[in-house]
Amino acid sequence: MEASAINWLRILVLGVIWGASFMAVSVALQGIGPISVAAWRITLAAIILLSLTRLKGLKVPAITGENGFKIWAAAFGFASCSMAIPFFLLSWGQQYVSSGFAGVTMAAVPLLILPLAHFLVPGDQLTLPKGVGFGIGFIGVLTLIGPGAFKSIGTDLEPLAKLACLGASAGYAIGSIITRLAPKVDPIAFAAGATTLAAAMILPVALIVEGLPNNLSASAIWAIIFLGVFPTAAANLLLVAVIRSAGPSFLSLVNYQVPVWSVVFGTLFLNEALPSGTVAALALILVGVGLSQITALRRVFRRG
Repeated sequence: MEASAINWLRILVLGVIWGASFMAVSVALQGIGPISVAAWRITLAAIILLSLTRLKGLKVPAITGENGFKIWAAAFGFASCSMAIPFFLLSWGQQYVSSGFAGVTMAAVPLLILPLAHFLVPGDQLTLPKGVGFGIGFIGVLTLIGPGAFKSIGTDLEPLAKLACLGASAGYAIGSIITRLAPKVDPIAFAAGATTLAAAMILPVALIVEGLPNNLSASAIWAIIFLGVFPTAAANLLLVAVIRSAGPSFLSLVNYQVPVWSVVFGTLFLNEALPSGTVAALALILVGVGLSQITALRRVFRRG
């Protein structure tokens, strides 16, 4: 596994497009329900990735072929743990908890991945600099979001909703490990197969619970298209490539970027106030990321 310059660029792009997704979700929710937003973005992404796979002449091995069962089992794990289940849990949970709390639980994903990767992923062991760096990065996110994230908003289902958000975080962590341990297969074909499975899981739920969308505004339609193309289809290609080449711990660093980009886009395009601790938070996040990957960064700069 190697945290090369191209992988640093990949997680930077992932941070930007996932950070921008919060704005798009807010716009899309003005037209349809939260489960439908998740379902239609995944379905659109599946269509895009399947089309790309066909254009490139790629195929995922048949389930009866060599390593076929293991590949499809891993694709199912990625689909359920990194898309269908966490998208559903977050869509439901964010109705009853503050957005700040949801942001904190997403920033906790790297801390959940660390012990899992240490014991399950060869070459991704926990070291003192990595552990300290991840901890500093998490403190940076807490500084950015502020203490309001932990204030109760008084809803009856708030405790259960908080567990749902934590469950989504755990799902992302487990999904990353499953993807890394999958047998070698083309990342585009793997992403296409997994996203199609996720669509098959969540679309029927959305249709049963919320029905077909109607009277969608143009802005809501464009928001769903954006979510399907960039934070889902393109992001799935990038994250599979990063996990397979640099490991789940390295990919999880993107979770420290997402809140920063979300704040940046909210300030630039939604006229939201810039949090007072933004500069200090950004400094802590950068120090944490740098410390956790100090060896890889030295290798990159030597090559440069």
